[in-house]
Amino acid sequence: MINRERLVSEFLELVKIDSVSGFERNIADILKVKLEKMGLQVYEDAAGKKINTQAGNLIARLPANGGSGAPLLLCAHMDTVEPGRGVKPVVVEGIIKSSGDTVLGADDKAGIAIIFEALRVIKESGVKHGGLEVVLTVFEEGGLLGAANIEKDRIASKIGFILDSDGPPGAIVTQAPTQDRISITVKGKSAHAGICPEKGINAIEVAARAIAGMKLGRIDGETTANIGIISGGKATNIVPDIVFIQGETRSLDGDRVKKQTGEIIGKAREAAAQYGAQVDIKVENLYREFYIDKNERVVKIAVEAAHSINLAPRLESTGGGSDANMFNEKGISTVVLGIAMQSVHTTEEFISIEDLVKSSSYMVEIVKAAQKY
Repeated sequence: MINRERLVSEFLELVKIDSVSGFERNIADILKVKLEKMGLQVYEDAAGKKINTQAGNLIARLPANGGSGAPLLLCAHMDTVEPGRGVKPVVVEGIIKSSGDTVLGADDKAGIAIIFEALRVIKESGVKHGGLEVVLTVFEEGGLLGAANIEKDRIASKIGFILDSDGPPGAIVTQAPTQDRISITVKGKSAHAGICPEKGINAIEVAARAIAGMKLGRIDGETTANIGIISGGKATNIVPDIVFIQGETRSLDGDRVKKQTGEIIGKAREAAAQYGAQVDIKVENLYREFYIDKNERVVKIAVEAAHSINLAPRLESTGGGSDANMFNEKGISTVVLGIAMQSVHTTEEFISIEDLVKSSSYMVEIVKAAQKY
């Protein structure tokens, strides 16, 4: 049922369109035309204005064609990470990769291509459904900002499937973490480093002492912590008075994130007190954790569909956030599906044509299986 040549051609077309986070205008315009040609009603929301990006989220609707049940949400994101400009895809022995200078952009243009091929097959084959809603988000890579600011009242679906995981077709992500972003500004006191260093308070030294006391990396089976940014200082002969550090905590358990974030803040305050410095601390919860039970309708549909085409369904948890975190928080029971994109966010990123085909078939079967639940 899947038109392999059409699917590959469209994927290659999409990855050549520059759409790094915040610059999705061109691809949004192209995707809107494609969706309308397939008979979907397309609306662009105001998320772009809220987060100061070129485009908003696309929300497209294909009316029910006699099928039973409520509509299904199918989602992927339009943006890619850097280096993602001027992508030149290469096809070698059934594998699609970049030329090596950029990412490929399979994350997440493979998801878009799969959804579009599934839509065409559903229309061509007359597959019955209770309505399909396609949501293509902006600025996912920069913090799920498109999904966070989506116009929820425009979406009727109560369950959703997001095509945005590196697992194989049949992998179903039903659990994901909460994440805190921690920003700390250490304020010391400047002085001449060669003449009177004792009159200063070295903010870099304070920050180093704080970081040395923090538990980072893998904390337990569900929790991680990291300091990823540190900047400060003006010259080697000046005792630095300002240092900025930023990090994160993540866990599948929201209470553990609070505990870990609290410990990091505590170490920063302890070091500041020891040296007579000050700290300004800002904590932002970027998204909340979710867990979807295996008996929920969205999971049963995904499992049934996988079995129908001899895929091995596998329920998984992940340490990363996705638009599913936002949709679940907004009351739409949403899982993330594996589409086998590999080495994402690197210039070695690739995906196999066979996995694109399998994922497209899986998407069609999900729409069919929804009629049974």
